Amino acid sequence: MGLEILNDRLVPIIVIACLIVGYVIKTTPVLQVAREYIPFIVCVLGAILGGTVIGVSVEAIVIGAASGLASTGLHQAFAKVLNLKKGE
Repeated sequence: MGLEILNDRLVPIIVIACLIVGYVIKTTPVLQVAREYIPFIVCVLGAILGGTVIGVSVEAIVIGAASGLASTGLHQAFAKVLNLKKGE
């Protein structure tokens, strides 16, 4: 039940924004130093955006942080699917 509630609360705008920021960090040569911190960066960015988009509350910040982390998982899922298709 808890996971179902979390899925209902993920904010697509925050997930997409964090996905873009993570992708930019990963593909920009100058930002390669920050590459290992991408999950932390998108989590903090998601928390900030959650407080901005939803409203400043503890729940909004947690939902934003979870949405930011969801963008990392979404990227990994896409990468896995694309690598499988390349191998075939």
